[in-house]
Amino acid sequence: MSNSITYYSIWVILIIGLFGAGGLVIEEFKTGEGCPKIMHIPMCLVILICFVVPLIAHLLKKWNVLYFLFTGLAGSIALVASIMQFTGNAECPKTTSGTPMCYYSLLLFSSLIILKIYHQKLKNRNNYENF
Repeated sequence: MSNSITYYSIWVILIIGLFGAGGLVIEEFKTGEGCPKIMHIPMCLVILICFVVPLIAHLLKKWNVLYFLFTGLAGSIALVASIMQFTGNAECPKTTSGTPMCYYSLLLFSSLIILKIYHQKLKNRNNYENF
């Protein structure tokens, strides 16, 4: 996989995540029932921020620490939520087909982390070969 393919794959996944989380945030502000809350903070808003910051870092090609910090945070939240959903201890928002969105979040954030690591390795290898 070339460096540009991984770059644009990350970009597309971030945009998909923005639309998904953004829809939940809009629903939350309209009805107050869009997503679960921890200490009165809607988790979908936290997840939205965890898509926005990595998108900015990725587009500017800077701040990899922030990229990994926010994708790691959201990935951890998605993992805990998925486990709790699976065990019946929590209820994640669902898609129209009935699939819990926390499963999709876990998949998206895991993909973002893996692709960024791969992207960085390709970039470093290309820099090394050009040196």
